[in-house]
Amino acid sequence: MTIVQEARKSTSAWVMLLLASLFEVGYAISVGGSAAFTRLGWSAAAIVFFLLTLYFLSAALREIDVGIGYAVWAGIGSIGAVLFGSVVFDQTLTWFQSLWLAVIIAGVVWLKLADSPKLQAPGS
Repeated sequence: MTIVQEARKSTSAWVMLLLASLFEVGYAISVGGSAAFTRLGWSAAAIVFFLLTLYFLSAALREIDVGIGYAVWAGIGSIGAVLFGSVVFDQTLTWFQSLWLAVIIAGVVWLKLADSPKLQAPGS
């Protein structure tokens, strides 16, 4: 496989992981709105988002290490759930919580950068 093909494969995996993360946000918000699965619309949305997030996560993990992929997926999902939860459900977001969310964002960015072929040692 050429370097270009490997780069495309890696990019595709990261796009799949980003989609999985966005669907995870949808899942978390839908579960929150489902009131313990007693509201049909929210419950149906939760099931759809759950299936989509699992599919795209599993597809991404064919190319991305499980530990890195899961950490990025969970980080983006957590941040998205907090941000959208504060909008959709009028939940409070303090400056202290925002600070720690920024730490999670920085960690996710560094994990992605660590996957860059330019930063990896030769032969790894």
